[in-house]
Amino acid sequence: MSEAGVIHDIGYQRYEGPKLGRGALFGALYVHGIRAAFGLGRPAKSKIFPWLVAGIGLLIAVINAGVKAKANITLFTYYQFDETMAVLIVFFVAIIAPELVSRDLRAGVLPLYFSRPVRAFDYVAAKVVALVSAVWLLLGVPQLIMFLGAAFTTKTGMKGVWHEAGSLLPGWGYSVLWAVVFSSIALLIASATGKRAFAAGGIVALFVVTTPLVGVLSILPSDKARNLAGLASPETLVTGVSTWLRKNPRQGIDIGSFGPIYGIELVCLVAALLLLLLARYRKVASL
Repeated sequence: MSEAGVIHDIGYQRYEGPKLGRGALFGALYVHGIRAAFGLGRPAKSKIFPWLVAGIGLLIAVINAGVKAKANITLFTYYQFDETMAVLIVFFVAIIAPELVSRDLRAGVLPLYFSRPVRAFDYVAAKVVALVSAVWLLLGVPQLIMFLGAAFTTKTGMKGVWHEAGSLLPGWGYSVLWAVVFSSIALLIASATGKRAFAAGGIVALFVVTTPLVGVLSILPSDKARNLAGLASPETLVTGVSTWLRKNPRQGIDIGSFGPIYGIELVCLVAALLLLLLARYRKVASL
C-alpha cells in the first residue's frame, strides 16, 4: 500500500497590486531612516538623545528670540547657532549613523534588500538623505524660530522682515553644509562595522583627533600654515568655506586668501566620502 501525500490549501495568493518600483523603495528607506533618527516607532530610550538635542536647540532659539524681542540684542546669528551646536551634532551623527547602517550589517539583512529591485545606490542615497535631513532639521527648525521671533518684533515693518529673511536663507544653506559633511563622514565610518559602539566611537574619535590638530597648526609661525590650518578638521573646514563665501574675514576663521582651497577640499571630501560609501555597498551587494 503506497502512502499518498496531502496538499493543504493555506490560502496563498499571488500579489496582484501595483508594483511601485525603485522610487517607492527609496521613499520607504528614507522615511524609515528619518523615523529611526528620531526614535519614532522605537522604545522610549531610543528617543531620549535625539529629542534632547532637539530640545536644546529649540531652547537656544527661544532664548535668542526672547532677548531679541526684549532688549534688541542678538545672542546668536544663524551662522553662530550652527557653530554653537557643532559638538551636539557630532554626537548626534555618532549615535544615529550606526543606527541607520550598522544595525543592517549586524542583522545580515542587506542581502534581502539587494535581492529586490533596490540597488546599492538607492540604499546609500536613502541613508545619506535621511541623515542629512535629520541633522538639517535639528539646525533649521530652531533657526526658523529665531527668524519668527525677530520678524514679529521688528520695528521697521516688512523691510525688517525681508532683511531677516535675507539672513535666514544663507543660514539654512550653512546648515546644509554642516549636515552634508558630518553625515557623509559618519555614515562611511559606521558602514565599516556592524557593532554600533565601535562605529560611534570611531566617529567621535575622528572629530576629537582633528580638532587639536587645527590648534597645533594655527600656532605655527608661518602665515600660510595658520591660514590653511582649518583644512585639517571637518568643523573648521565648513567654517572656512562660510568665511570665504561671506567674504567677511572678521566672521569665522582666518583663511587669508585660501578660500577657494577650502571650497575645493569640501567638495572633494564629500564626493570622496560618498563614492567610498557607494563602493562599500556595491561590494556588499555583489556577495
